[in-house]
Amino acid sequence: MVLVDKKILAGGIAMIAVGIVFTIISAEQPIGQSGMSEEEVIDLLIAEDQNQAYQMLSGILIGMGFLLVLISFGARRKKDSAKRTEKKPAE
Repeated sequence: MVLVDKKILAGGIAMIAVGIVFTIISAEQPIGQSGMSEEEVIDLLIAEDQNQAYQMLSGILIGMGFLLVLISFGARRKKDSAKRTEKKPAE
């Protein structure tokens, strides 16, 4: 029997899924053309910056989700180890 914390596992899988979605969204690279006006160049630079931010966000989400999945396999305690007894000081 593998001890798995299901809430952490579900959160990790959700983060990996969102990261993959952001990776798919940022797959399209903005492309410039020759003879663009200054306004179009600025728009292109902004689009490239947003694309790079999406790629970084997707990498962070996938990495953190993977870590949560790994952590979930050892995060749950056994039922017997949760019981703690308090010792009262002798009077």
